[in-house]
Amino acid sequence: MGVVKAVILIAGPQKGTRFRPLSLDVPKPLFPVAGIPILQHHIEACASVKEIKEILVLGFYPAHEMSSFIQNMETEHGVRIRYLQEYAPLGTAGGIYHFRDQIRAGNPDSFIVMNGDVCADFPLTGMLNFHRSHENAVATMMGTEATRQQSLNFGCIVEDKSTHSILHYVEKPETYVSTLINCGVYIFSQQIFTMLQKIFEEKQSEWYTGMPDQDTSKRDAIWLEKDLMVPLAGTNKAYVFQTTNWWSQIKTAGSAIYANRHYLSLYTKEDNKKDRLTVNTESGPTIHGDVFIHPTAK
Repeated sequence: MGVVKAVILIAGPQKGTRFRPLSLDVPKPLFPVAGIPILQHHIEACASVKEIKEILVLGFYPAHEMSSFIQNMETEHGVRIRYLQEYAPLGTAGGIYHFRDQIRAGNPDSFIVMNGDVCADFPLTGMLNFHRSHENAVATMMGTEATRQQSLNFGCIVEDKSTHSILHYVEKPETYVSTLINCGVYIFSQQIFTMLQKIFEEKQSEWYTGMPDQDTSKRDAIWLEKDLMVPLAGTNKAYVFQTTNWWSQIKTAGSAIYANRHYLSLYTKEDNKKDRLTVNTESGPTIHGDVFIHPTAK
């Protein structure tokens, strides 16, 4: 088995405004859901994949807001973890291109990319095996079924049912395309950097030959969904790994309650996480269902 890296995209303080007021005092990725920071759920999922040798967290939060947490996670999970701060909002793929040398260091045969605003029972090992089973795969996208109405709010995938090759991809379509939606989790092979370089150069050319405004981030921003996955569809180089595991986005304060309930339920199924749940004691409160009570609560 080859070396694999993981990249977690957490954006920055200018994003996630719908998560307020929960993110007013703490960066959204560090807001606790089911007793631990949202980002920790991603890191634990990555650390459980034995092939992953390094986890890179990309975003434009100030480094001092993330450094203590990253250091603690590295110590706790025994895997190298680094926070790489973007100089500006670069989109979902701009940071990957900007930090391409750090991602490619050690010559990983592939790397996992996870959006920081999704919560799930992440099937990373199964997805990695699926990606490796397709020798020509440049990209594998995790997908799940939604209703027709829900699908309009997500990227929609049309697949070849026999090979799972992505035939067509539309980001947030105006009309119905498919109920198979993008979960914001990907696996890429290193060939993707050639495509990203071409996209970057095209954007630079358009910006300099047009009427450039003062916002250079528009010039440098690249999006996985629109700039990369749309042209990859239909090339037999992009595949969809469909999961029936629980998955949801965490965009709003209300969605944190939904994610909290499901993560607590997952704790009951994992021996190394069961001790996070509060249990009934003679001197304590009566506990109904899956509950986390912080040790400092009185």
